[in-house]
Amino acid sequence: MYPSTPPEAGRDAWSDDPPPGAAGPPHGPGRRGYPAGPAPDPGPGGRETEPAGREPDDDAEFEDEIEVVPLRRRLSAAIAGFAVLVGVGLILGAQTAGPGAARIPFAVVVFGVQVLFVLAWTMATRPPALPWVAGVAVAVAAAADMFAVDRQEAGLSPLLYVGVGGAAVALLGQLVRSADRARMTDSIGSTLLVTFGVVALGTLLVLGRVPAGTQAIFVAATAAAVALLVARLMDAVFLWPRLAPQVPRGAAGIVVGAMCGTLASAVLGSYLVSFTPASGAVIGLVAAGAAVLADLGAGYAEAGRQMAGEPPTLWLARHLQGPLGGFALAAPAAYAMTVLYL
Repeated sequence: MYPSTPPEAGRDAWSDDPPPGAAGPPHGPGRRGYPAGPAPDPGPGGRETEPAGREPDDDAEFEDEIEVVPLRRRLSAAIAGFAVLVGVGLILGAQTAGPGAARIPFAVVVFGVQVLFVLAWTMATRPPALPWVAGVAVAVAAAADMFAVDRQEAGLSPLLYVGVGGAAVALLGQLVRSADRARMTDSIGSTLLVTFGVVALGTLLVLGRVPAGTQAIFVAATAAAVALLVARLMDAVFLWPRLAPQVPRGAAGIVVGAMCGTLASAVLGSYLVSFTPASGAVIGLVAAGAAVLADLGAGYAEAGRQMAGEPPTLWLARHLQGPLGGFALAAPAAYAMTVLYL
């Protein structure tokens, strides 16, 4: 006979509960994915500690990922075609221009490009008092073209005066409404960009009146159009290396486009009077570089507005502002190189 062991005080001998101090019953996997077994010890403040090898911010990393804007190859090819059309129009208009009233057809072509520039950039940037700014910019374009065509001596000073006056009028018109005044400080840059952009395109009319100006327009417009064409088509075929997740542009397209534009202008320089392959290459390099950089800058600006939470603008305006901005920047660059270099 063995001595009997008395039951513990306060506990039934046949109870299913574990004795005091024993580990609790095993449990299934919890919401954090712990294996079956005792519950984890609470850490400081009563919070459960994370198991080894797991970072607390693993889930937050996926939420902070930057959205990659997909590339639309057909859209990129369409933008390239639009750039070629603008370049061909400017070239043909410059070749048909002559002295006196014969400059009017070229002025009509330039004014059409200026109106497209105003529509695209005002709809893309959406400055305060948008109809007022667009109307003033169109009036500035008409006045700049008139002074560039009618004055006896070709010069940029009348165009600069018109641009400064138009910018002042556009900014004053934004002070009328309180809602527009609240946004005026943030939109001064866009207002000035639209106003002086049409003035920059008007320099083509002044360039057509200087010696060798028509040939310079031919070389510069060809270089800009070829650069934009190759850059956009290169992005559609070989988008590498991608410059930013939000901007579907590749560095290879920018570089190759500028090089092809320079090559095309050098070839033209070997056939045009008053030009050499070297002078054509210099003017073409400046015009092509300005065009592709302005086009790229427009893409970055549009991506910045979208990341800032601004409402999406007109689809067509977002994609036309790049090539139009490229020609607007290439025009004064070609004028400066023609006057200073040739």
